Amino acid sequence: MPWIELSLTLHADQQERIESALNELGALSVTLLDAEDHPIFEPMPGETPVWPTIKLAALFDIVCDRVGLVHVLTDLVPEIAPDQLQFRDVPDEDWTRAWMDTFQPMQFGRRLWIYPWNIEPPDDAADAVIVRLDPGLAFGTGTHPTTALCLEWLDGVDLNGKTVVDYGCGSGVLAIAALKLGAARVIGVDLDPQALESSRDNAERNGVVDALELMLPADYTAVPQDILVANILAGPLDELAPLFAASIKPGHPFALSGILAGQDVELLRRYSEWFTDLDVAQREDWVRISGCRR
Repeated sequence: MPWIELSLTLHADQQERIESALNELGALSVTLLDAEDHPIFEPMPGETPVWPTIKLAALFDIVCDRVGLVHVLTDLVPEIAPDQLQFRDVPDEDWTRAWMDTFQPMQFGRRLWIYPWNIEPPDDAADAVIVRLDPGLAFGTGTHPTTALCLEWLDGVDLNGKTVVDYGCGSGVLAIAALKLGAARVIGVDLDPQALESSRDNAERNGVVDALELMLPADYTAVPQDILVANILAGPLDELAPLFAASIKPGHPFALSGILAGQDVELLRRYSEWFTDLDVAQREDWVRISGCRR
C-alpha cells in the first residue's frame, strides 16, 4: 500500500525529542539523513552519532490526517513551525527488489568479480574469481571507492598459498576475495563483534570460512605474515603503523585505504620508516597507499 512521508530539517539537539514525538503519533518508520555535508566515518561499536543538521523523514499510513498530524506535532514540539513540515505520497514498492536491482555485478582488476546472490554468473565466467555477497549489505560490497581500490590491488598481487592479514575486515569482502584469489589463510581483525559475525557469515556463503580466522584487536598478536591489507581510516592507520610493520615479512607487500586525498602525505612520511616502494592510487576523493616491508 502507499504511504505518506513527512519530512523536515532539524538540529541534532532536536532529533531525540522530535523522533520520540513522531513515534508517539504512529510513525511506521523514521529515517535520518545528513542535511549538509558532514560525513561520519566508522563510529565505535555501540555509538550512534548524528550529524549537526539532519533531514528527518517519517512514514505514516496513507489514511493519516495530515492537518491533525501537523497540529499535534507542533503542540508536542513547540519550536517546530508548520511551514517546516513537508508531505509527499510514497507509492507502494518492493524495496528489497529495488535495492537488489541497483546492485549489479562489478569487476575489479582482471579476474575478480563481486556478484549479488540474486544474479547468477554467466556460463562463460569459468575463469572469473567470483565473490557472492548479500545485496542487503550497504557497505563492504565494493561500491565504496576504498573497497574498490583494495579489491583491485588484491587482484594484482600473487596470493597463492599466502597468509593475509585483513585489518578492519568489516563485511569480510577483502578477506573472502583474497581466499578466492588463492590465499591459503586470512586473519581478519575488527573492533566490532558484529563485523566479525558478518565476515563469518559471508565466508560461509562463499565456502571459505575454514580458512578465515577472525578476532578482535585485543586478541591479535603481530607475527610477520605474507601480505597485509587495511581499509580503515587515516587516524588509526597512523597509530597502527608499528603494528603493521611487525605484521609483514621483509620484502612483502601491503596496501592501506580509507584515506582521503591529502591525508596520504603524512601517512607516506610515517610509513616510509618501515616500508619502501610506496605508491599512491586515487579513486574519486579517496586514495590507496601500497608498498613493501623494508
